[in-house]
Amino acid sequence: MTYVVTEACIKCKYMDCVEVCPVDCFYEGENMLVINPNECIDCGVCEPECPAEAILPDTEDGMEEWLELNTKYSEEWPNITVKGEQPADADDWKGKDGKMEHFSDKPGKGD
Repeated sequence: MTYVVTEACIKCKYMDCVEVCPVDCFYEGENMLVINPNECIDCGVCEPECPAEAILPDTEDGMEEWLELNTKYSEEWPNITVKGEQPADADDWKGKDGKMEHFSDKPGKGD
């Protein structure tokens, strides 16, 4: 098992999760974060820290596509270990459905 970041993170990107991760397995895209499933130690400390409830175990139903997305982009995007500034409109996007159409494959800044 590993944890994955899901669609709920898109355009929210709160980043509360990155500072609690003991193995620094988060990677930053332009408008969301992902977890490297090969680095995640399944401790689960990140899950309750996410205000958008975007982090879930990959054992839940329907997580296959998110596991694939997290794997792919954690190999391309820069590592992030320190909480940055969330998008100004993050709270406006929190809880909205259908955010995948806003997904950006561009990398973020990282640390």
